[in-house]
Amino acid sequence: MSETSIDNKTEELIRVQNLVKYYPVTGGVFRREIAQVKAVDDVSFSIAKGETLGLVGESGCGKTTVGHTILQLLPATSGSVTFEGTDVLSLKGAELKEMRRKMQIVFQDPYASLDPRLPIGESIAEGIKIHKMGNADERVDRVIENMRRVGLENYHANRYPHEFSGGQRQRIGIARALTLQPKFIVLDEPVSALDVSIQAQVLNILRNLQKELELTYLFVAHNLAVVEHISDRVAVMYLGKIAEMAPRDELFSNPQHPYTQALMSAIPIPKPNRKRERVILSGDVPSPLNPPNGCRFHPRCPIAKDICSHEEPEIKSLVSEPKHKVACHFTEAATQ
Repeated sequence: MSETSIDNKTEELIRVQNLVKYYPVTGGVFRREIAQVKAVDDVSFSIAKGETLGLVGESGCGKTTVGHTILQLLPATSGSVTFEGTDVLSLKGAELKEMRRKMQIVFQDPYASLDPRLPIGESIAEGIKIHKMGNADERVDRVIENMRRVGLENYHANRYPHEFSGGQRQRIGIARALTLQPKFIVLDEPVSALDVSIQAQVLNILRNLQKELELTYLFVAHNLAVVEHISDRVAVMYLGKIAEMAPRDELFSNPQHPYTQALMSAIPIPKPNRKRERVILSGDVPSPLNPPNGCRFHPRCPIAKDICSHEEPEIKSLVSEPKHKVACHFTEAATQ
């Protein structure tokens, strides 16, 4: 698979190459492996320092699994993840612990990720206690500083998770991720459970923090409107593979893959007099337990031909826009 990389002139922070994550399916009396769920199947991309890469797709496409596997929260089946020149997937013990200080995550469900028995100040401080960073007073100062960065007050530190709204809990999750002073954060659908008005507040906090602290994000989401607001580049996943990747403005103005075009057609236009032609896909998303041969999108694709059912398309750069990469047999002329 050709690599979907960043501009050569940009300093790279993280590189994912041929990442694969399969889940075994067992059966029978002896619980032997009888099949595999191909959640992530040969995914490659790079993220530059200070960049936000949006990773989008339907539920079950593997985007969250990519984020968790990069951080070694899930073991990879194969492939490599390089962070500042270090192979993350080969690390164990103390080396992995130190690397995780630089790579953090904000989870989709903020309430489930917080200990209901601990005041949120203690939850936020948990990471710096584990890594033995600073004395007690310095830890308190760091917790308060990061709470203020996300719009929380000092007295909130003594309250428990159930005393906060959904938006406040997500701010707590962000503050907790910041305490270890990471360089890279996986944002796993951080606003999908929030009201629209609260989504905008949290997204603005994330953008301001990125500028202030020079953070790099992998932003996992299914809402393209949200991804358009925060991302510098966007990768579209379908059934475990990247279908298309491009700079944000290029992708939204010139989507090439039929799946991306269908997703774009579902974005509401905030103008009553304007209408977008809706692309309705036929059929259901195939099971990752038994994905289709050839192009995985071909059973639902409106332009599929015979070649699509038996030959998997490589992801290639468009001649007109080298940073725009598409995995389709029938896009405009493309090159390796």
